[in-house]
Amino acid sequence: MSDPIIWVGGGILVLAVIALVFVLAMKPAGGGADFASLEGRVAQLADSQMTAHAQLSERLQSQERALARAVEERLDVLGRRVGDSLQKNSELTHSNLADLKTRLAIIETAQKSISELSGQVVGLQELLANKQARGAFGEIQLMDLVRSALPPSAYLFQASLSGNRRVDCLISLPNPPGPIAVDAKFPLESYRALREARDEPALAAARREFTQAIRQHVRDIAQKYIIPGETAESALLFLPSEAVYAELHASFPSLVEEAFRAKVWIVSPTTLMATLTTVRAILKDVRMREQADLIQREVGFLMKDVERLDERAGKLQQHFEMAQKDMRELRISADKITRRGAQIAEVEVEENTVVSTLVLTPAN
Repeated sequence: MSDPIIWVGGGILVLAVIALVFVLAMKPAGGGADFASLEGRVAQLADSQMTAHAQLSERLQSQERALARAVEERLDVLGRRVGDSLQKNSELTHSNLADLKTRLAIIETAQKSISELSGQVVGLQELLANKQARGAFGEIQLMDLVRSALPPSAYLFQASLSGNRRVDCLISLPNPPGPIAVDAKFPLESYRALREARDEPALAAARREFTQAIRQHVRDIAQKYIIPGETAESALLFLPSEAVYAELHASFPSLVEEAFRAKVWIVSPTTLMATLTTVRAILKDVRMREQADLIQREVGFLMKDVERLDERAGKLQQHFEMAQKDMRELRISADKITRRGAQIAEVEVEENTVVSTLVLTPAN
């Protein structure tokens, strides 16, 4: 901005010198008071123009320095505001990303659990065929079937119940129906007598003994292992042989009906495996629902984190827009000041030109 002022001042000085030379050139040989007076006026005009030029230059330089300081201070304040805002939002963004990473890790763990549960295939071990009756035949088969069909957390062998009662196996199920008791103490002696009967009287006596033994065993199971509030409303009577199961249903249907009325379900190795498969499916469904609830809960937390991240990103965008607006306004103010300085310089040039013209006119 000082260069145009210097050029204008120099131009004014040149015009004054030219006017002085012109006056001296037009001075008569004999001299005169008018010409001396005119010469003095021209010199005085040149001095006044130089003084005005110096004052104007000093004032404009002072304004330029003040403007530069104001612009620098405004830029420093704006830079600090933008820096603080960026740092704060960066910290918030890193915190949110860490929370999101934690949530995603929990969801990934839950998904792995569901994949493992879905990928497990319920394998049926070899169903033992009809074997010779022996001491712990029923309990051994029951253990094998239960262990092959259910996870360890879903059953308990020789479980204790209230009243100092002990059941062969207790299958844990959620309420309803609740834990189901399974008894494997089949009356083996009466069945052996039934199989070993050779004549009709012996067969009839064996049938009566077998019927009485089964009926009493069903009553004992109903009384001992069906406990309101502690176990399910039904229990299982496990028969260790498909042949015994078939014989009971074919030759003793009244015993089966009595067991149904007492809510004691008679099962064979095959039907027990089907029952255990159903139980396993129920347990898996319960666990999958628990995992699904966990995933839904974590997804809800994740959505809230995403909403907060979007909100903070919007605030950061607003800060950027405000900074851009401040820069535009600052640029507009600087352009206005520049244009006004140029206008002032143009006005000074026009005024000096008019003065010079007025000075030179009397000389003509």
